Amino acid sequence: MIVMASQVGSGMTTLKPDRKMLGDRIEVAVASFAGSIAPDKRDYMFVMEDLENQRLAGVCAIKAAVGLDEPFYNYRIGTLVHSSRELGVFSRMETLYLSNDLTGATELCSLFLHPDYREGYNGKWLSKCRFLFIAQYPQLFTTKIIAEMRGYIVGERSPFYEGLGRHFFKMDFNAVDALTAKGKKSFIAELMPRQPLYVDYLPEEARAVIGKVHDNTVPARRMLEAEGMHYEGYVDIFDAGPVLQARVSELRALRESTLCTVDAAAASADSEPLLVSNTDMQNFRMIVARSNPVGGRIALSAAEQDLLQVGAGASVRTLSLNIRKPNHG
Repeated sequence: MIVMASQVGSGMTTLKPDRKMLGDRIEVAVASFAGSIAPDKRDYMFVMEDLENQRLAGVCAIKAAVGLDEPFYNYRIGTLVHSSRELGVFSRMETLYLSNDLTGATELCSLFLHPDYREGYNGKWLSKCRFLFIAQYPQLFTTKIIAEMRGYIVGERSPFYEGLGRHFFKMDFNAVDALTAKGKKSFIAELMPRQPLYVDYLPEEARAVIGKVHDNTVPARRMLEAEGMHYEGYVDIFDAGPVLQARVSELRALRESTLCTVDAAAASADSEPLLVSNTDMQNFRMIVARSNPVGGRIALSAAEQDLLQVGAGASVRTLSLNIRKPNHG
């Protein structure tokens, strides 16, 4: 895990190459799946494993609720109108409000796929396993779900931070990023202005990246939007990356995933790829199978059953890996 975290780079505060931080987080994850800590304290971590080479291929997570132990800040993009009838002037200006509006929401976070595995279905598989877990256990999460997307960065430089944050924090972007990752956020309230900031006062380079994602994050954003999440004008206070959000009940996995009974019959090789998970929270596993559920039953091979640690007659949850396009024919 530490080797993988060292490749993430700046802009992802929830996955840093800090051995103690990762160790503590893994302990919380184990307790979360065991159900031994309060639901709002839970942090469910998932890893993609290359069984053949015994390597971790990726990681992602779900935080049950953010901002309950430490402040959770975002900028909310608002509008202020200035008008004068006498002068015939009417202007509408975008503003940035320092906000705690998303406090308490469930968060999708820490998505990272090792470069060696960025091919085929791996990216979708890794990201979407979380939705299948939420569909199986919706009672563990809040009504709103969010995902902070990594903002646009050139090398190690954030145009938005250079145009705004540096004026208040007087330190490099990576230094602020590291402090935030360690939960040291009191400096944000101490140093950031509480009054609205006019977007037009920022340098053009900073304005241009508000709500824009890092180049490597574009596929992840598209995937989340396809699953029912959307941008509503909240951005990260350091790199201005967009915050996607949705009601949990509106997610595709909640609407389209189904429970099926495992059948030992042979599966059809030409079936569409399907996400299949077991229903054991303490030992949650998910695979991609080529099978088509029929009449509430799904055919899984002996090898697939072994990967999921289920047997014939067991209950599994299924969801198509790809979005099914409506048939207008």
